[in-house]
Amino acid sequence: MADKAPVEAMEGIDSLSFDEAVAELQKAVGELETGGLPLERSLALYERGVALHERCAALLGEAELRVARLMDRASGAVEAADVRPGDQGEAE
Repeated sequence: MADKAPVEAMEGIDSLSFDEAVAELQKAVGELETGGLPLERSLALYERGVALHERCAALLGEAELRVARLMDRASGAVEAADVRPGDQGEAE
């Protein structure tokens, strides 16, 4: 059963939006702050919280990259470049 905890902690996180991940993270933190939880529940919440934090950080990084890749065209119009996570090259 202990081997399943890390896997369960990660379930569904990759499909969460930023707002959903933040809300779930806040809920987990609130539950941990109330105290009185069994050790296994506390560890599972903590592991999920770390995974949720990483999801939020990744989504914020992607958003930051998209904003950074917005560029002004010669006509003054704003053009958005199609950016995928992990892209390292300059916008076209």
